[in-house]
Amino acid sequence: MRFSESGRKIAGVLFVLAFAQVIGWGTVGLLAVIGAQVAADLHMDISAVFAGSSILYVVMGLWAPILAKAFTRFGARRVMIAGTVIAAPGFILLSLAHGPVLYCTAWVILGTAGSATLTTAAYILLNEIAGRNARSAIGALMLVTGLSSSIFWPATSFLSHAAGWRGTCLVYAGMMLLVCLPLYAFGLPRRSELTGEASTAAPPASRFAIVRKSTFYLIVSAIALNAFVTFGFSAVLIELLKTEGLSPPEAVAFGSMLGVIQVSARGLDFLGAARWDGITTGLFAGLALPMAMLLLMMSGGSHWAIAAFILLYGLGSGAFAVARATIPLVFYDKAEFAKATSRIALPLNLISAASPPVLVGLLTRFGSDALLGLAMLCSCGAFLALLWLSRRRPTIGAAAT
Repeated sequence: MRFSESGRKIAGVLFVLAFAQVIGWGTVGLLAVIGAQVAADLHMDISAVFAGSSILYVVMGLWAPILAKAFTRFGARRVMIAGTVIAAPGFILLSLAHGPVLYCTAWVILGTAGSATLTTAAYILLNEIAGRNARSAIGALMLVTGLSSSIFWPATSFLSHAAGWRGTCLVYAGMMLLVCLPLYAFGLPRRSELTGEASTAAPPASRFAIVRKSTFYLIVSAIALNAFVTFGFSAVLIELLKTEGLSPPEAVAFGSMLGVIQVSARGLDFLGAARWDGITTGLFAGLALPMAMLLLMMSGGSHWAIAAFILLYGLGSGAFAVARATIPLVFYDKAEFAKATSRIALPLNLISAASPPVLVGLLTRFGSDALLGLAMLCSCGAFLALLWLSRRRPTIGAAAT
């Protein structure tokens, strides 16, 4: 009976988080749709406008280690409520921007809010509630949040045509206060309600030895190297496919298959979550990604090879999105997970901000082979780090005395 009650509580929390996280990521991704309108209205270069996304990731990364103490002291629910309150003025300020100063300031505020509400905060909350079931819960959440752009890009396009990009920002500010804030405040359990479940939800303490600093650095290296590839490719994929010889409509058609494949990979990982851990998922991704790069380098522009690249890259990047969230669960117990995840978020967000301009520069100056070669090196480095990590898996009783 206790298990069924716990299962119902986790399912309810997943519903709330899925709804709010889709809104959170969908709204901050509005530049993909309205970037050109913003650039024309503010008389800014389009690259400077898209730098708003880089500011978002940098600020989220810088706040992550600072917020680690807040997550530990107050719990994820209260931090997420505060972050949602901060997000609304960020969108309001963005709607009022008439130059780069207010525009960049708005993205700093949104990055601060994102650090308290998006992804890392959701994973910490699920770990607080689900304990040993957090891996399955995180996988289920990622299945839904992977569709945020598919839902919000059309919504943003509709709103921007109906109310302009400034009106769209105001609508999203309202969504923060009228939708996300009540969801977090009334849909998530208070921390005091979780205390009674800690002993049943947490993994056995004897499973976790003291995690060495070198192990943490290996985790960061594996995650950051793969993030450099996947976050960068999300910005350059269409241009890369054009460079490989596809026409613009063909590049968009091939690229549009990627999201479905990535979500499918997350679904397969979710179904097998009870059979393997985040390191196993990461090792699969670590093999698929360099194979995809090598295949595209040797493709000669043939359509079948490009389709195979999309399939391999989609499976690898989709699987590694899950691995990024679940690898720390292999090494850290409930008490240390929030601190470790917040520390990992700093390099992860900084690399996410830096990779698109680096890969765009490589593609435009040196061609696709230079970009693919660097991506293959990064993926191979991540695979080696994961192999090393797989030899350090804690075993039950390892720390028992």
